[in-house]
Amino acid sequence: MNTSYLESVIKQFEYYKMLGEKTVAQIPDEKLFWQYNEDSNSIAIIVKHLWGNMMSRWTDFLTTDGEKDWRNRDAEFENDFQNKEELVEKWNEGWNVFLNTLKSLKEEDLEKIIYIRNQGHTVLEAINRQLAHYPYHIGQLVYIGKLCAENWESLSIPKGKSTDFNAEKFSKPKERGHFTDEFLNKDKS
Repeated sequence: MNTSYLESVIKQFEYYKMLGEKTVAQIPDEKLFWQYNEDSNSIAIIVKHLWGNMMSRWTDFLTTDGEKDWRNRDAEFENDFQNKEELVEKWNEGWNVFLNTLKSLKEEDLEKIIYIRNQGHTVLEAINRQLAHYPYHIGQLVYIGKLCAENWESLSIPKGKSTDFNAEKFSKPKERGHFTDEFLNKDKS
């Protein structure tokens, strides 16, 4: 294995971060706090949980347990955000800690053992654990966003446009690339 794993996984996480941001941008501010019922989570609560998880797991990642004693996981499921700006600030803080840690890793770090609640994981396993966890919650966030948006703009291939999308793809020569390149690079242009 070489650094292509780290490069690929960083792109995948950046893609899911972008999906969350495009969702939050599409919905009215008050809908960030909407819950279907008492047992469900709002977008604000999902963001707070992701923030708490990222801060705990990825602060001092290689040297301390990923479940920090200062983390209050239960409080992550109680909304105390006052507005969208506060939510976005926590979102960015969590993602910055997480992505900066990922970007600092070297290939030789992937087989090191880290701990989460005293359970040993290789760094690779810890990354894969979050690659399942974070997109799970981003999917929830997107689903709630679709329910709450006034005019939802598709984040991928719009309904009824698969044929056009595929025709455009197959009209180009084969090339090596990451599936997120077109989405992430489009936003940077």
